[in-house]
Amino acid sequence: MVGINNLTVDFSANPLFNDISFTINQNDRIALVGKNGAGKSTLLKILARLQMPTSGSISIPTGLTIGYLPQEMKVTDEVTLMEEVKKAFINKTILEKKIEEINTEISQRTDYESEAYLELISKSDELSHRLNVQFPENPEAETERTLIGLGFKKTDFNRPTSEFSGGWRMRIELAKILLQKPDLLLLDEPTNHLDINSIQWLENFLVSKAGAVLLVSHDRAFLDNVTKRTIEISCGKIYDYKVSYSPFMELRKERIDQQLKALRNQQKLINDTKDFIERFRYKATKAVQVQSRIKQLEKIVPIEIDEEDTSSVKFRFPPAERSGDFPLIIENVAKQYGNHKVFSNVDLSLRRGEKIAFVGSNGEGKSTMVKCIMNQIPYEGNLKIGHNVKMGYFAQNQAQLLDTSKTVFETLDDVATGDIRTGLKDLLATFLFRGEDIDKKVSVLSGGEKTRLAMAKLLLEPVNFLILDEPTNHLDIRTKEVLKKALIDFNGTAILVSHDRDFLDGLVDKVYEFSDGRVRENLGGIYSFLQKKTTVMTNRGNNALSSAPEPQQISTTELSYAEKKERDKKFRKMEKELSAAEERVSEIENKILKIEDELSKGNASPEILEQYASLKNQLDIAMENWDEVQSQFDLLKAELNK
Repeated sequence: MVGINNLTVDFSANPLFNDISFTINQNDRIALVGKNGAGKSTLLKILARLQMPTSGSISIPTGLTIGYLPQEMKVTDEVTLMEEVKKAFINKTILEKKIEEINTEISQRTDYESEAYLELISKSDELSHRLNVQFPENPEAETERTLIGLGFKKTDFNRPTSEFSGGWRMRIELAKILLQKPDLLLLDEPTNHLDINSIQWLENFLVSKAGAVLLVSHDRAFLDNVTKRTIEISCGKIYDYKVSYSPFMELRKERIDQQLKALRNQQKLINDTKDFIERFRYKATKAVQVQSRIKQLEKIVPIEIDEEDTSSVKFRFPPAERSGDFPLIIENVAKQYGNHKVFSNVDLSLRRGEKIAFVGSNGEGKSTMVKCIMNQIPYEGNLKIGHNVKMGYFAQNQAQLLDTSKTVFETLDDVATGDIRTGLKDLLATFLFRGEDIDKKVSVLSGGEKTRLAMAKLLLEPVNFLILDEPTNHLDIRTKEVLKKALIDFNGTAILVSHDRDFLDGLVDKVYEFSDGRVRENLGGIYSFLQKKTTVMTNRGNNALSSAPEPQQISTTELSYAEKKERDKKFRKMEKELSAAEERVSEIENKILKIEDELSKGNASPEILEQYASLKNQLDIAMENWDEVQSQFDLLKAELNK
């Protein structure tokens, strides 16, 4: 579909890409990976025709549409959210006008057998097909589904775009691009400003509704769920794997091992050749052989291996004093801004050593709760920090607190103590500061670089209670893995505000969901929590996640161990039955949606219509079953709460 042919891009004297070629096929789902600075964003810009290569070409078929979401963009602030997003359909109007013009010309002609007449008929059919495929019959409904899927509320639709933060504006641009349904989607870090619910909605959209996709992301779970092919940029070359990210990493390790072996063999050959030249350089009898070895040495092309490999990096937090048994106790805490209630009646107790996650849509109060804990804003209720707690806090604006007059190395060296000082350069390399980077002044660093440095600095401070608010936003996958391993080994308490499922998996043992002014406790890890959430009767087709039944305060009466065990067993069994019923409804609805997409394209064969009717009947039965199980579950809750 799109061909990249012998592409070379030079920056100064060093080639970013060196004669690379590959093809993007229809419906490909490709992850573009590589270390920071490898050229991923540059390649996307070239494909979006916003930048020219030094040499080589891009083959793009006539009429092929491309949608491009950069990491940063300028947006206008002159209209409402709905008006801005509807700009996605401007090409629909142009296309409809063009079809109308052609059909008018066809109706006025009488040369029915001429080549020109047949070309007009063909052109009309082609444009009509594109109109039906690319644009929905009901743009209003499709726009609403997309906006709600990306986390907007209906009350947002008539708000001016100027009222939205930078992250929400990026969602607006993403909505416009998705609604255009381009043949090729180019996405540069699309999950950076999304919460977990929106990320899962986007995953489903890309898998089921998008054309070809080429994306850059540091979200491992997102890559595994969306992509089926991985292209790595390394040392100016590309390595193309027909697998998703996790299998790619295994294959990459095998490739690196082979390259290292080849490099050792090459280095031995070079050293042996140099030794021979030096030994016999001045012997006339060996002159021909020496010259032959010199020429041989000149022809050797050095094997390059990407130096980025943090798999062997080990990092541990410096030891800190032991805190009390309950580092944090929250009782009936509430926060309100004017008439807007952020949350209320929040009760939360953390035991020493627990690691929990705060999740929920943006704007639901996660960061607000963190600020309450840090006593940065006033609140109602009681919030107690435990005995001997040494707090380490990473905020989203942490980078602004760095001393800009210091160098990168000095920033860490000032807080490092003990043996860890000897490994500062390795730690900085883990956070992508290498070579001359460590001597740069903080004042010249980009926003992302400052954020990474602030995170590295926090890891050197002896604390026993960590609060990290979106710590992974500017970290690559390998750096996140190093941080995750360090947090798993951390023997203190931690609160993590994050939308990164892979990062949270195996790290937290409780999830607190912020939604609709409430904070709900969910026992278990992040995937256990997500499994309890499903798509049930929420704006059909938008795949927005609805909450699972709330954990209940089951009787406070003293029960025997056996009674408690039997009670909990019964409750869990019914909870699983309800979850299975909800999943069945969701599964059938998704199948119906796919058939409706086929019907909208005019594919109304008897087999499809029969399948559609059958699924409608199945949905009615599944909904009745779900309703019955829900009623039984409600009765059980009422009984247990007596």
